Amino acid sequence: MRRFSLLLCLLALAACEREERRFRELPPAAARGLPVRVSVLQPATPLPGPNEPGPYAANAYGISEGKRLYQWYNCSGCHAQGGGGIGPPLMDARWIYGGEPENIRDTIVEGRPNGMPSFGGHIPDDHVWKLVAYVRSMAGLAPKAASSGRSDHMAARPSEQRKKPEEPGTQEARHPG
Repeated sequence: MRRFSLLLCLLALAACEREERRFRELPPAAARGLPVRVSVLQPATPLPGPNEPGPYAANAYGISEGKRLYQWYNCSGCHAQGGGGIGPPLMDARWIYGGEPENIRDTIVEGRPNGMPSFGGHIPDDHVWKLVAYVRSMAGLAPKAASSGRSDHMAARPSEQRKKPEEPGTQEARHPG
């Protein structure tokens, strides 16, 4: 019986899903030097592959740092608290330039026409990836293992990290036109 309970405990620990923890940050030299990519031949920070979600996507600390940086860099000035304002909303499943991590990173670093300025060279790449992880969590795209462990029941609104992802077709009812 004792051996069985020990085996059961070991199996439970092995099945426990844990977040990825990064104890070393990207060096400041990894920050992008030029604000806009001029050609394909220009050296740049390597992007994650098409199936890779970015360095902080499954990291609760990275997502919470992204939330802090979102306020610190005044992203909420245009995007409100993710619900949109001057800039488009970030909490829904409709993404103008794509919701993949590399698309969001390109939007932050290179900017977009008609409003989104380029922050390349002004924000370190490490901060950009934390912002990417947080922005994706606002749309419910963060893995459950990376959800915050703190209690958000007293908050004025539910945590972005607890939001369920929406299907792209469900937005027409909320955003006609």
